[in-house]
Amino acid sequence: MKLNAETPQRSLSKDLLRFRPPESVFKSFQAKLAELQQKIDNDEREENQKTYVQNFLRDAFYRSNDVNTKGDIDLAIHLGPTSSSRVGVILETKRPGNKPEMVSSSKPNVKAIHELVLYFMRERVDENNDDLKYLIVTNINEWFIFSASDFNKLFYENKTFRKNYEDWRDKLKVSSNTPHFYDEIVRPFIDQLNETVDCAYFDLREYDDKTGERKLIALFKILSPYYLLRQQFADDSNTLDKRFYTELLHIIGLEEYKEKSKTLIRRKTTDNTGSLLEMALTMLETKDVLSRVENPSQYGATTEERLEAIALELCITWINRILFLKLLEAQLVNYHEGDSKYRFLNLENIRDFDELFALFHQVLAKLPDERKPAIQKKFSRVPYLNSSLFEISDLENQTISIESLKDNEKLPVIGTSILRKLGEKAVSLPTLEYLFRFLDAYDFASEGKEEIQQENRSL
Repeated sequence: MKLNAETPQRSLSKDLLRFRPPESVFKSFQAKLAELQQKIDNDEREENQKTYVQNFLRDAFYRSNDVNTKGDIDLAIHLGPTSSSRVGVILETKRPGNKPEMVSSSKPNVKAIHELVLYFMRERVDENNDDLKYLIVTNINEWFIFSASDFNKLFYENKTFRKNYEDWRDKLKVSSNTPHFYDEIVRPFIDQLNETVDCAYFDLREYDDKTGERKLIALFKILSPYYLLRQQFADDSNTLDKRFYTELLHIIGLEEYKEKSKTLIRRKTTDNTGSLLEMALTMLETKDVLSRVENPSQYGATTEERLEAIALELCITWINRILFLKLLEAQLVNYHEGDSKYRFLNLENIRDFDELFALFHQVLAKLPDERKPAIQKKFSRVPYLNSSLFEISDLENQTISIESLKDNEKLPVIGTSILRKLGEKAVSLPTLEYLFRFLDAYDFASEGKEEIQQENRSL
């Protein structure tokens, strides 16, 4: 058997690489890691070292899980808060000075691995535990993390090895003591294995207060329950934030409602005259645009249905552009190492709907040298986008564009608004201000960027 030891970063799944740990949790992890490192002593008893690892894991990550000894197992992370819950992770701890028993990439067939195999077989065979996730060997400095599925394939699914284990367990071998199992059953079996086993590996001596955040974040993730217990993380980048979605619908002028078992969306008409949809409807009615619309029957049977459908299509076009620009802004800021000068979608630059129209069609749809001088100066850091998204659509040509909306309308701030969480007490806000501040309260940073998640901004 050979070991292929990978760094924590290379061992993480794509989804976990994208996950951004909450700032407070990450800072607590840093503090607990520093405490553990200060206690490392090459000559101290193994029992003390085990206690240090137990306290570190429990305090940094596993307060909701029982982290304790179990029989001969040095440490086990249970899947629940009590020892009666199934074991998810098995740890074998060695003191730093115990080199003969400690595994290494060049020397995998040692006592630490033999012990892991024994504990794994007891859990898998005797207790029928098919919920095991990982097995770990550590001397506090060095950590080797193995997937339980690899041990399952190598040892449990091998009928000969499993039979030898069961015979030894049932005292049918010449000896039933553990050295016999290690030396006469496990060691020769591993010697004849041709498989290469992947594992995550790191050495805590390579981490200090000068370690880059990216490397430290990968260490955080590999030790967290999101990796070791395969727990779902709350901020899944593939899941739309429910509160974001609800408030965005409110700003557009829509709301969800239930009809039997279905969730549907409808126009929100109560105290909502400042929404994008209601303002668009007002201007469509005022300008009597239906006579200019090609094939108006495609939008509905009645005048009211047609106006609502046209207004909604326009609002979706505008919101698509704005959300795209918010993502672009986040990319620019990240690329320029957090430089706030690259933030352009705010009231400092866009004071009204006329200027938002200009951003859409006179900045993003134009090459820099084709922009008017005033536009060039104001939006010098905003790139040209060769995209039809910022061309005036046929429907806009036939009806209205976003600059037709009124700047002095106000929209009530909903009770569940994220702005309330940030301390906003105003009952209502000008619509454009509301929209920009709402978007600013969320983190639109590019997916996959490895950093911590600021507490006051949801992803």
